Amino acid sequence: MYLPEIYQAFSERFPEVFKDYKQLGISTRKAGPLDEKTQDLVKLGIAVGANSQGAVMSHTRKCLADGSTPEEIIHVVLLALTTTGFPNMIAALRWVETVLSRSGKDV
Repeated sequence: MYLPEIYQAFSERFPEVFKDYKQLGISTRKAGPLDEKTQDLVKLGIAVGANSQGAVMSHTRKCLADGSTPEEIIHVVLLALTTTGFPNMIAALRWVETVLSRSGKDV
């Protein structure tokens, strides 16, 4: 899976912090009943709400890897419209469509 250079550099520069960060992610995923696909879609929605290009693109790749369809992914982005506003949603839609295009899964 693709990892941004800054992510890799951080993990090499601060290995203990990175190890703890990864473990926290594992622990939070195991803390509830949602399956992995649903968790990834939720995390994509959170990334959209945070207006984080890197997180939106990363979680889009994770959603695809876990079997989400492009239509499901785009639906998550559309759901953000009434909560985060049109400019935020449209930016996220562009980021998602970039990932989908690069993966050969255009809608």
